[in-house]
Amino acid sequence: MSDDPVLLITGASSGIGAATARAAAPKYRLVLAARRLEPLEELVVELGGEERALAVRCDVAEWDEVEAMAAAALERFGRIDAVFANAGFGATRGFLEESPEQWRSMVLTNVYGVALTIRATLPHLLERGDGHFLVTSSVAGRRALPGSLYSATKWAATAIGEALRAELRQMHENREIKVTLIEPGMTDTPFFDNRPGEWALQDDDIAKAVLYALEQRPGVDVNEILIRPTSQPG
Repeated sequence: MSDDPVLLITGASSGIGAATARAAAPKYRLVLAARRLEPLEELVVELGGEERALAVRCDVAEWDEVEAMAAAALERFGRIDAVFANAGFGATRGFLEESPEQWRSMVLTNVYGVALTIRATLPHLLERGDGHFLVTSSVAGRRALPGSLYSATKWAATAIGEALRAELRQMHENREIKVTLIEPGMTDTPFFDNRPGEWALQDDDIAKAVLYALEQRPGVDVNEILIRPTSQPG
């Protein structure tokens, strides 16, 4: 079996997650996780089959499924080098919009799911002594948007990334595990019911940013990558 490093991606069935898998496939073995298994299995075939990629059905808001995802990765490949906590979805702006049930699901996925993904994989990376966590936040995680609970979840994702880095350095005395926040602006992905179109970023643009962070030499920790289309005013 190849000794290529292993990258675990949640939310890998489409959009930024799938684009990152395609961009990373030449250099990484991949663990692809999402709630929809069929597109993951199709992606595994596209990226070289089961020796190069593993599809795992996982709802990141369910602890037993996240634990099982991490265990499956270690059973198949024996290691996890990098974790991209990317799963998430949005909501219509306005605190009178959407249903409370949709809000609950979004908060659990975008916030709790990131924390569970870290919890399930952190022991292995600490045992190894090195590795890389990447978390998908957003421009919306840097400035509050009107009526946006989604924005609040991304502020939380940003805080989780910063809190993890502080924990590694101050509580575990680890200087080798990296933490990167990926903060896209408007991106034309299936995330949106009404896709923004050509003026927006493409999912490949974000995938390239992820690979940039991953490819830095040891000792270089790219903390944040904020990337907007030139047409986005703020």
